[in-house]
Amino acid sequence: MGEETRRGPVTTRTWMMFASAMTLASVVGIAIGLAIEWFPAQGSSVADDIDTFWDVLLIASVPVFVVVTGIVLFCVWRWRMRPGEERLDGPPIHGNTRLEIYWTAIPTIIIGALCVYATILLLEIQEAPAKGTRVVEVTGEQFAWTFAMNEGGKKIQTTRIVLPIGEEVEFRVRSKDVLHDFWVPVWRLKVDAVPGITTKYSVTPTKTGQFQVVCAELCGLGHAFMRQFVRVGSTSDFQAWVSDMTAPAAPAPGGGGAKPDGAKLFAEGSKTGATACGACHVLAAAGTTSATGPALDKNLKGWDTARIKEAITNPAKEIASGYAANIMPPNYEQTLNAAELDALVEYIDSSVNR
Repeated sequence: MGEETRRGPVTTRTWMMFASAMTLASVVGIAIGLAIEWFPAQGSSVADDIDTFWDVLLIASVPVFVVVTGIVLFCVWRWRMRPGEERLDGPPIHGNTRLEIYWTAIPTIIIGALCVYATILLLEIQEAPAKGTRVVEVTGEQFAWTFAMNEGGKKIQTTRIVLPIGEEVEFRVRSKDVLHDFWVPVWRLKVDAVPGITTKYSVTPTKTGQFQVVCAELCGLGHAFMRQFVRVGSTSDFQAWVSDMTAPAAPAPGGGGAKPDGAKLFAEGSKTGATACGACHVLAAAGTTSATGPALDKNLKGWDTARIKEAITNPAKEIASGYAANIMPPNYEQTLNAAELDALVEYIDSSVNR
């Protein structure tokens, strides 16, 4: 008791000053947290609700952090050991039942309220889609996404999907190998792709543009490079894309099939599931800038067509310096037919060796 008497009790004025400092710090912390742009621009009908929930979490958690940290620091300062006190015991402490009830009840109420809010929001987001909603089948595999859908009785399979703005779509997500996670950040929603089962969610895009599709679950060496794109456009843009994807190949003069467009294959991939090369590689002629994979202008310079073709069909044979193996999909020989593969090789060769 002599130790506490020598220092004197904590006065009401000190506690008031402490409470004022904690209130000010909480207000400043909340203001800073709300001012930070944590997410990309909203792109779906549920994005605003999810962002609002994030703001509520900030408003609830910042004062808790400030008060707990402030009390710890105040106690360290107020009751720190000073020179000459090394052998002194602290005063006997009985505890404060009322205070213990407060610090147990208040966090319980806060967490309970947030859980109720989160549950209500989740149930609203997971409402069953309306009958007739467009369905997109999503398949994840190391390390690419592929999409399949039926439009007008015709099946479309692609690595870069186009959707109309303002129309609800249901994604049914599967995995061919390991656990992945299908996430489009501007939509705010994501769902695991689990081997052996189908997971799903529905969303209504509200913003046009091209947006990244990201894997948000560690899935292997190429996880960080498992990126594709979804494009949201007008209804007419979507219909034009569907017509292009479902149109039969036009016959070439002399009865042969039309020659595939190598530049289009490079930029968009194939209708049968080949990932677009431009999603991962720099190529000046195509105007692509992604550094996920090696820059083709530099790494393929001087290569002949046979070597370029093998780099596409057997990417593990030669690994560019600074890049890991097993990142590039090894299935281009299956997702491209012979004519498409030759057209892609010819386009890359003419672009890097011109």
